[in-house]
Amino acid sequence: MKKGFAIVMATMLAVSAGCTAKQETATTEKGKAEKKVLRLNNGKEPTSFDPPIGFDNVSWVPLNNLGEGLTRLGKTHKPEAAAAESWKVSPDGKTYTFKLRKDAKWSNGEPVTAKDFEFAWKRMLSPELASSAAFLAYFIEGAEEYNTGKGSVDNVKIKAVGDYELEVVLTSPQAFFLSVISNPSFFPVPQKIVEKDPNWFKEAATFVGNGPFKLTKWEHGSEMVFEKNKHYWDNKSVKLDEIKWAMVNDVKTEYQMYKTGELDVSSVPAELAEKLLKDGEAKAEDQAGIEFYRFNLKQAPFQNAKIRQAFAMSIDQAKIAQYVKRAGQKPAYGFVGFGFKDANGKDFRQTSGDLLKTDTTKAKQLLEEGMKEENYKTLPEVTLTYNTSDTNKPVAEAIQQMIKESLGVDIKLANMEWNVFSTEQKAGKFQFSRGSFLADYGDPVNFLENFTTDNSMNRTSWSSTQFDELIAKSKKEGDEKKRFEYLYEAEKLLMKDASIVPLYFYNQVYLQQEKVTGVVRHPVGYLELKWADLK
Repeated sequence: MKKGFAIVMATMLAVSAGCTAKQETATTEKGKAEKKVLRLNNGKEPTSFDPPIGFDNVSWVPLNNLGEGLTRLGKTHKPEAAAAESWKVSPDGKTYTFKLRKDAKWSNGEPVTAKDFEFAWKRMLSPELASSAAFLAYFIEGAEEYNTGKGSVDNVKIKAVGDYELEVVLTSPQAFFLSVISNPSFFPVPQKIVEKDPNWFKEAATFVGNGPFKLTKWEHGSEMVFEKNKHYWDNKSVKLDEIKWAMVNDVKTEYQMYKTGELDVSSVPAELAEKLLKDGEAKAEDQAGIEFYRFNLKQAPFQNAKIRQAFAMSIDQAKIAQYVKRAGQKPAYGFVGFGFKDANGKDFRQTSGDLLKTDTTKAKQLLEEGMKEENYKTLPEVTLTYNTSDTNKPVAEAIQQMIKESLGVDIKLANMEWNVFSTEQKAGKFQFSRGSFLADYGDPVNFLENFTTDNSMNRTSWSSTQFDELIAKSKKEGDEKKRFEYLYEAEKLLMKDASIVPLYFYNQVYLQQEKVTGVVRHPVGYLELKWADLK
């Protein structure tokens, strides 16, 4: 997600789980009937409902239920036929020909066509749009060249053949292609509407989608209302009549709303997670994501690799997971999460091993050596910056204390609201700052590609030609065994240079009333409500 995006953990958990189910009485032509209304908490205002711009979890979760791509992740988290009813793959594995459903409609009743997909995908790649998600499409022939200004849109191998057939040519066979295109960034957009009204996605009155629900109300910063989309091709599977979304960006407040009956599902305050999980009241599910911190190599003292390594080794991931987060998170000693199988069927994380471990003795030694290399008599002042959140603050304070105890270095803490934080981080304004990542699709390369030189998620100024080449080779390699060898080597290089400090891998911890059923929480971060129901 990712992806380009560090996301408030409290918000991520809220959108993954915060909801209230309510049966409301609605008058119909047949008399009185129970109207199924599910109330959700999105945490905060979505960044954008323009699919390639809303490249973060607070936008993805609602977007995933307002639209859908050629494929959609099913109940087992695997890609299934969606707007495309079928597809064929060429013998060399590079050309995909999708057959679209003729009953796929926009929420205004107009047909969804292959031309809408061609327009949407090429629009995502356009340099003018500057979508943070564009890199996800680089496996399509001509896509990277067009997006980086080195090629023409005419050379991008995405082509509508009539109204209901889309042909896509890849640079090489990609085992994860069908998963990638389930990402909301690959959703179609209605070409006629977009060209007529560039702001079509900003208000409920003008928004058009092709998913299970349609946007009927949007009070910015306060509330959204979705209704079942009668034009959705598979509307018979949709059980809910309506979804109401609040925007409460505080886990404790959300939890209190749950306790008082205002919410039917809630994320869990860190201080209560351990007890609620032990009592069986809270549930936990895997999530493909990681919390980490970035060093800025263009700001002293982190231009020095040994100083970066010293700071990284002074942080105890296990203690942060066990005593600060306290919700069953796994400490991270590499960047790629658990659950990804290599060509031999082995877990990537377990095979790659622990690449960064706490070692305070080594950390002190490296700090001394690094300071000597830079001719520092005293270390330049260091500020750790995080986005304001009741869950981010204790982690930052724990890191501050660990660095003090291990290295004798006092660092300052600073925090700011998400929008300001994100803008400043992307502009390279911070020395040492919080990062988070939720996978955009289910493959280790999605984690690692964030740190290629020009990736919008890098934000460290770290650049390695060797690393870039390994990622590029992995994307072009058709032999899965060789592809994973490149990825293993790339992760080791990333962790050795210590431009980042991994902390812990995410999970989804939530409380949910028994009457809410059918909600699917995909490990890659989407909340799926297509099959949600109320008993």
